[in-house]
Amino acid sequence: MSLQPSYLPNYFSIDDILASQERIPCTFSVNVQKLGNLNPSSEETDLKAGTALELPLWLVQDLSTGRQPVVIPELPKVYKEGYREILKADASAVDLHKFNLYYFELGSYVRVFDRKSDVADTLIHAFTNRFRQLMDVIDSTEHNPTDFQRMDSLERRLFKESKESRMKLHTWLEHSTTPIETAAMVLNHKKRKRGTDL
Repeated sequence: MSLQPSYLPNYFSIDDILASQERIPCTFSVNVQKLGNLNPSSEETDLKAGTALELPLWLVQDLSTGRQPVVIPELPKVYKEGYREILKADASAVDLHKFNLYYFELGSYVRVFDRKSDVADTLIHAFTNRFRQLMDVIDSTEHNPTDFQRMDSLERRLFKESKESRMKLHTWLEHSTTPIETAAMVLNHKKRKRGTDL
């Protein structure tokens, strides 16, 4: 069984595992016994309600759901309004790798922490704008190495797979011995269309 680099939540995806390890700022809404050692600034044995900590995303997802959530998650810094405004202004000029290596993957998870759906809208806007630039980079014969360094993991995967597909197509077109012919259905359609035009 091969490991799949899936964008969707996937138990066997390394990218998904690494994205879900990102730390999310959150505040405890209830007292939690015997977990005071999670807070390095406190010497108490229990975690008090109102304690602010950063926990891994996979843990925050479970603790923040249910009738009485244990923690109230916040958006990570790179998904807050100031950063969203930067992406709205010109998403293609942003170095997403500096924002977060798994920007789109992590964003697909943390968007549920945003009640206004601004994060989801920003992700769609940023991806569509950056996708056009990505296709331009792939189509060009020469590309700047800094373009690749500015991409997040999803964009890098798309870039590599698109380049490989393009090379395979180019090789097939150069070395294929079978000529490409018009399909019979298309020829018949053209004949019928000519007959109706007369």
